[in-house]
Order: sequence, then structure tokens, then C-alpha cells
Amino acid sequence: MVDVDAVRRFYGRWARYYDVLADTALVGSWRRRVVDGLDLETGDLVVEMGCGTGANLPLLRERVGPSGTVIGVDLTRGMLRKAHRRVERGGWSNVHLVAGDATHPPTTADIDAILGTFVVGLFDDPAAVVDEWVDLLAPGGRLGVLEAGPSDRPIARPMNVAFRAFTRFSAPSGRRAIESPARSLHRRIQDVRDRLDTRTTDTSHDEFGLGFLFCSVGRRP
Repeated sequence: MVDVDAVRRFYGRWARYYDVLADTALVGSWRRRVVDGLDLETGDLVVEMGCGTGANLPLLRERVGPSGTVIGVDLTRGMLRKAHRRVERGGWSNVHLVAGDATHPPTTADIDAILGTFVVGLFDDPAAVVDEWVDLLAPGGRLGVLEAGPSDRPIARPMNVAFRAFTRFSAPSGRRAIESPARSLHRRIQDVRDRLDTRTTDTSHDEFGLGFLFCSVGRRP
């Protein structure tokens, strides 16, 4: 099992650089794609697990409107500090941030939608986390997951070398010592897909970005 404190320290150090990538137009289009799949409505309660510096918060708030509620959960204080500043700048009284572990989120049930972007690859047992998230949804509630992993497409083989190097560099030290981060990501993404197929209806899986990006959305029966 990966040391939670090591993960917290690692991403705390990355917090100052995270927005350089997260706020780019390209990455923003990826995030928008999974948010679109949640079919959010005005007044909904949506929770983002592993919200980081809050790059998705403006999108989520826009969809649920001032009568809805957005909750961001993250383990890392440095990330949450930046997210708090984003919320304060926006003056969003209906956006709330919570320090907590997304594998055991400190949130109530009957949530209309849950979002996780670039976070399931951190979990030792992502299928169990999907179970927990689905259990928090109201009947008919939606779960959306966006993740990056190695591509199976022949055209992407040269880029897989760079992707493997990036994931090894960007993974917490404990995970690097256990197994190849790229191989781990591939396995975990498949585990999430399989569990969503089991636990949700109207389930869809989409690959884009030459097969490096994986978007899955499902609805609790």
C-alpha cells in the first residue's frame, strides 16, 4: 500500500506548478468532456474527488448554477490552498472545499454527481473506491472519471516511451518503487471500467488523444 503521507508531500510540492498544465486550453477541453458526460442540472449537488487546485470548479459551478452546490475533496493542503484562493477570487458562496481522502470521502450520501479527474491511478484498489463513490450517489446519480494511461494504438507507440518516462517522474516515490507507474495506470483504468460496467447503467467508455485519455461515465440504478 502506498504511504498516504508520501503522496501528500509529493503533491504538496507539485501544487505550485500544477495550474501551469491544468489551466491550459487543451487540458481544459479534456476536463470539459467528462463534465459534459455528467449531465449536470441547475440545483444539483456535485462532488469532485481529488479536486487539486480547483481547475474543474468553475466548470462545475457553471453547470449547477447558484442554486446548486459544488464540493471539492483533496488530501493535499498545498492544492487546497490554491483551490481556496480560486474560490475566493470567484466569490463562489456555493463552492466548498474539504480536506480528506477520496478513498473514504468525508461527504454525505444522495449526491447527484461525482467527478474524478486524473486521480484513480493513485488508488491501490480503484474498483473498491468506485464502489464507495457509487454508494454515495442518489438513485440516478452520475459518476464520471477521466484518466490518462498508456495507449494501445500502434501509431502511439513512440509516444508511449515519453509517457512512461513522464509517469515514472511524476509518481510518488513509493509507487515508483513498487511497479512501473504506466503499467499500474493501465491496470487500474481497466479495473475502474470493469467496476463501472458492474455497478452503473447507461455506462459509456471513450478513448481520445491517440488513446492516451480515458473517459468513463455511468449512472447509479
